[in-house]
Amino acid sequence: MTRATSGPAGADAPGVPERVLVAIPTYNEKLTIETAVAGVRSAVPTAHVLVVDDGSPDGTGAIADALAAGDDHVHVMHRTQKQGLGAAYLAAFDWAFGRGYDAVVEMDADGSHLPEQLPGLLAAMADPRVAVVLGSRWVPGGRIVNWPWHRVLLSRAGSLYSRLALGLSVRDVTGGYRVYRADVLRDLVAEGVESQGYCFQIDLVRRAVQRRHRVVEVPITFVERELGESKMSRSIVQEAMLRVTVWGFDRLTGRDRRRVRALARAGASS
Repeated sequence: MTRATSGPAGADAPGVPERVLVAIPTYNEKLTIETAVAGVRSAVPTAHVLVVDDGSPDGTGAIADALAAGDDHVHVMHRTQKQGLGAAYLAAFDWAFGRGYDAVVEMDADGSHLPEQLPGLLAAMADPRVAVVLGSRWVPGGRIVNWPWHRVLLSRAGSLYSRLALGLSVRDVTGGYRVYRADVLRDLVAEGVESQGYCFQIDLVRRAVQRRHRVVEVPITFVERELGESKMSRSIVQEAMLRVTVWGFDRLTGRDRRRVRALARAGASS
């Protein structure tokens, strides 16, 4: 893992992926989706946006449709029911793979991920060796605005436990503002992903490190949402803790290394 700082170079810097898709999952985000999409379109005008709406009863999907009708860089995927963050992102990834995007961005719709910081994340990919860029709250220069102390403690503790259990040097393993090279992402999800929420984010970082892809962290400012309601729940936290514990056991017993080697052999023979 390497840390990077966001400098003057932006999304148009030499070497930065040209075809970028920003995937934004939504469920009841009518108060924030328009601002989020407009922010991305302003920050990186060449990027495309895919809103993945899980049948929001508050009309988020209709607002997204109206945005797409007036902008050919905005697209909407309608899903019939709420199936979780991981399932929404996997659907977005498949959509991106089928349309030849070079890089895929994960971004929340609630205002916590600042679109104006996206050029800095993309600029970190000017180095062709970089496969994953994480917007990090826990590296020097990163910070959180308006979180109560118990949320900060929970996030830091979750990252620390995951890092120790999985042997990761990444500081912010649960953060959801990140960029993947599309070919690397296709490899990471090829064997299927069942985890959701925080755990989904941890799982993809774990897989990237296992496969020796280069992961860098760029400091970001994370802002607590001011509108709408958080989707965080006790069950999401419990799932993350349980799965990380199981993955940590697999790491200690060597089971995960055997699985990665088997996948590599299967890919080489296909």
